[in-house]
Amino acid sequence: MKLFDRFAKRDIQTELLRFHQTPGALLLDVRSPEEYAQGHIPGSVNLPLAAIADARERIPNKDTPLFVYCLSGARSRAAASALASMGFTGVVDMGGMAAYRGAVER
Repeated sequence: MKLFDRFAKRDIQTELLRFHQTPGALLLDVRSPEEYAQGHIPGSVNLPLAAIADARERIPNKDTPLFVYCLSGARSRAAASALASMGFTGVVDMGGMAAYRGAVER
């Protein structure tokens, strides 16, 4: 990763396409349970940033590709960093759902 890649704005639509093309990938919504209940990307699993340590038990294979999003991108960035620190190898910070254009589940 290049230095300026850390500051590049993610395109959630492109990253969502990559998620759908990645076998065995998980789509993680790291917003609060209340935010998740108000609407989330179909197929996502809620794992709030405040409970990110639970990933160790909920996702036993650290090689599972993880695509992480939140509302604006701040929490997804923090979650992606925490997951990588826990040893997860395929973590993608998708950014914020605020830029998402598509169906929403409730």
